[in-house]
Amino acid sequence: MMRYMAETELRLLRLLSLLTAGRTWRGDDLAERLAVTPRTVRRDVDRLRELGYQVHSVPGPAGGYQLGAGSALPPMLLDDDAAVAVAAGLRAVTDGAVAGMDEAAVRAAAAIERVLPDRLKRRVDALHAAVVPLPSGTPPVEPSVLALIALACQDSERLRFAYTDAAGRETRRHVEPYRLVSAARRWYLVAWDVERSSWRGFRLDRLADPLPTGVRSRPADPPDAARFIAEGMTTAPYKWQVRVLLDAPASVVAARVPPTVAVIEAAGDTQCVLTSGSESLDAIAMHLIMIDIPFTPLSPPELGARCADLARRLAAAAGRAASGG
Repeated sequence: MMRYMAETELRLLRLLSLLTAGRTWRGDDLAERLAVTPRTVRRDVDRLRELGYQVHSVPGPAGGYQLGAGSALPPMLLDDDAAVAVAAGLRAVTDGAVAGMDEAAVRAAAAIERVLPDRLKRRVDALHAAVVPLPSGTPPVEPSVLALIALACQDSERLRFAYTDAAGRETRRHVEPYRLVSAARRWYLVAWDVERSSWRGFRLDRLADPLPTGVRSRPADPPDAARFIAEGMTTAPYKWQVRVLLDAPASVVAARVPPTVAVIEAAGDTQCVLTSGSESLDAIAMHLIMIDIPFTPLSPPELGARCADLARRLAAAAGRAASGG
């Protein structure tokens, strides 16, 4: 009797593992995979439903069984890699980017690690010991605010909120939300500002009292949200906006320049254009030299002149060093 129960439980776990793949399974295919009859598959599906899993029966020639979301959280089934990824990811969540998530993430990680086999727990412990988080001074975002804005983006529902800019000025905004972007441990909302008739990026930690209006409208011609925020971080706030052509593929340059520093665009297979900003042309010229890839200044014209001046100064310094002066 005990052996029969163990075989049944093992088969249920195998069935659940197949269903969590996200596809629709025909009953005959499941029966073949599990080496049982279709009638046994139906009984096992009923047992999963009793445990709280929403296993839907999809009608039609292409139908079958499909795992859906229910009203309560059923027992979870994860393979080795997924379990390690979830446990390690939950520990990483405690970087303070979202307010109140630290405690919840610690509880969830503890619950998962409590049932991990020793061989998997060692992998999670090794990751935790080897990774040192860099503290962030960014104010955390309330999870309720994050969820509300995400739903507004999904439902194309207009929002009103108070916003404080970098200079400390507070304004009221009426927007059509489009996308959320996470960058450098900060959250940004890309939205169409209805009253200013332009696309804007809003830092969520500077946003207060978001209020859904009940009005649904989808903004026309939305930008690439990630690029829009990247350009706002790397170019728009600075005195100088520069563009240079680098003699290397975009993938090579992107591996050396983080997206919070510059926007990289491919210009064929062997070149790319870098767009960035700076308060000092000398500083950006030196940064380009440190990338160690040949480049051609495109704009502004002053960048080429500053590069030439730096080249003369550096050559003079090298000459003095060589002569012992």
